[in-house]
Amino acid sequence: MKPASTARRLGGAATMTAVFVVVMSLAMPSFAQMGGGSSDLQQKVQALKEAAAANKQALQQYQWVETTVLTYKGEDKPPKQELCRYGADGQVQKVPIGPPQQPQQSGRQGRLKERVVEKKKEEMQDYLQQAKSVISLYVPPNPQRMQQAFQNHNVSIEPGAGVAQLVFKNYAQPGDQMTIAFDTAAKKIQSINVNSYVGDPKDSISMTAQMATLPGGPNYVSQSVLNAPSKDVKITTTNSQYSKIAQ
Repeated sequence: MKPASTARRLGGAATMTAVFVVVMSLAMPSFAQMGGGSSDLQQKVQALKEAAAANKQALQQYQWVETTVLTYKGEDKPPKQELCRYGADGQVQKVPIGPPQQPQQSGRQGRLKERVVEKKKEEMQDYLQQAKSVISLYVPPNPQRMQQAFQNHNVSIEPGAGVAQLVFKNYAQPGDQMTIAFDTAAKKIQSINVNSYVGDPKDSISMTAQMATLPGGPNYVSQSVLNAPSKDVKITTTNSQYSKIAQ
């Protein structure tokens, strides 16, 4: 027979092992969900990838009008409209609508001021172009990037009533985050929220996009709002007047 002290030690070790097993069994579902090991998460990511790819393909049959309003330091600038459609390379092509703005005539001092203003305007346009290029990494969502994020365990899910919130981290840039509200029944994206940056992580930008569905057709970004706090700029983009392109 073993001494009583040895038996007590063995009994204590067995108890600790049992506790460890119970704790790990309780922790594993949430770990799998956050890390991408959950079959449910995998199925939803796969469904989202397929829906995004099919939706982009369907949108290539349409053209639409994009209206952009730039708000600088709380003041709205005149809206700009462009006719949009997908090109053969899969990228959106835009053609300006309406007459171009006519430059104002002024004297020598006025022209000097205009040059200063024009330079600042060009710098702002360059920055906005960079910001739009960053946002284009997220909207529309890219199936390959989503798969890469899933494989790197950078996807988590927040279940809802018929709508799953899929959260992608380190999706296009280190430290970024994209949240997609995905209607699992209709297999359509309802909204997209992005937190990213231009160049330096300190130069943060955010974007929210609301989706709508064409009658009997794909869904699309009905309106998006891009905020660039460091420049005190907001860009509101509205898409409308969708029509099928004649084949």
